Amino acid sequence: MSNPTSIRAFIGAEDFIVSRQFYLQLGFEEVQLGDKMSYFKINASLGFYLQDYYVKDWVENTMLFVEIEDVENYRQSIINKRIVEVHSKVRITEIIEQEWGSEFHLFDPSGILWHFGKFNNL
Repeated sequence: MSNPTSIRAFIGAEDFIVSRQFYLQLGFEEVQLGDKMSYFKINASLGFYLQDYYVKDWVENTMLFVEIEDVENYRQSIINKRIVEVHSKVRITEIIEQEWGSEFHLFDPSGILWHFGKFNNL
């Protein structure tokens, strides 16, 4: 492999407008790529493509993991944004301690499962 600089997943949305609003509230920056696709980024090399495309089995089985430095503070920052209150389908879990580290889960408005976690020794 010749020096890759990023990896970007494609995810679907049951309601494209609602999902776009959710990811903006979460703190991603949106780059619109047309009427049916946007690129949402955290920084220059971390992001994903959101599509106005929905297949229930695919979307509800999509999981993404974001490694973060401080699990407790990041979870609290999401709670402080009141995203769960704004979006009725959005859920956030408590922090789960695992052998490998800690994480919490956030379900987006379409059912995509986000893992936000920190590894102990990786």
